[in-house]
Amino acid sequence: MQAVSLMDEIEIPQGITVSIDGKTVKVKGKKGELVRDFSFAKFINIYLKGNKIVLEASFLGRREKATFYSIMRHIKNMFTGVQGGYRYYLKIIFTHFPISVKISGDQVQITNLIGEKNVRVAKIMPGVKVSLKGEDIVVEGLDLEKVAQTASNIELASKIRGFDRRIFSDGIYIYKKEVIE
Repeated sequence: MQAVSLMDEIEIPQGITVSIDGKTVKVKGKKGELVRDFSFAKFINIYLKGNKIVLEASFLGRREKATFYSIMRHIKNMFTGVQGGYRYYLKIIFTHFPISVKISGDQVQITNLIGEKNVRVAKIMPGVKVSLKGEDIVVEGLDLEKVAQTASNIELASKIRGFDRRIFSDGIYIYKKEVIE
């Protein structure tokens, strides 16, 4: 069933400034600035009205309606990001061979995973900070998608293929996600 008209407003929190140029939304807060382009959604109008961001669309099908609400959530995540940020925790787990993790530039290098001699590399997205604290890897940043993608890249780079996962549980795994206040 098509929605004839859909309109929703997002209240802009205090301490945040928003500017909209076409379908590009720029959000500034105390921690930094995020810019997001929503030009792929041709059917949605985004504009400022007082202290609110207004999203409008007409004649939406199921997929367009889902995109509408996804864009709303993206904007809310941008607000959270510039106010505090996001943090993911990953745990280094090994049974016999100690895994060595090193951060160099824009990549995380994983060596000695189940005794392998080759180096596995995970890409760090721009604007994301990765740090090592003992057996933990901490991934922080303002943009939720970039933080989550970096954590996922690290987890995927340490994935072991061709072994029974019940026995060989070595790897790096996400165990905690939080919003920095």
